[in-house]
Amino acid sequence: MMEEAAKPVLLVAACALVDADGRVLITERPPGKALAGLWEFPGGKVETGETPEQTVVRELEEELGIETKIACLAPLTFASHTYESFHLLMPLFVCRRFWGTPTGREGQRLKWVRPRDMRKYKMPPADEPLIPFLIDLL
Repeated sequence: MMEEAAKPVLLVAACALVDADGRVLITERPPGKALAGLWEFPGGKVETGETPEQTVVRELEEELGIETKIACLAPLTFASHTYESFHLLMPLFVCRRFWGTPTGREGQRLKWVRPRDMRKYKMPPADEPLIPFLIDLL
């Protein structure tokens, strides 16, 4: 049996930012990006020499203008999903301690959503399996 050609593995780190009311922040992918219009957890590509935790801290500051620390991140679960041209590996961290008010610094819309209501928002295929872990947690 022929194996499918190996696809590059893309390591992305994401964060379920949780507010005092137990809601999680999701962001809408802006027009012009792959999967535009879908809702996702904030985060981004892990750069060379970076840990996933460092990526989350950097991306939260770049995308949302908020500050957190690695010690404030708790690993929850991960996604492993094959897209057409790559395989995505995405650890998901939970963060309840952060400083500042999240704002869409890249023009993206933001919503604070209860985990049980997340299925009302169209999400990328890799993000959808993460929802039950948040429902169980919160």
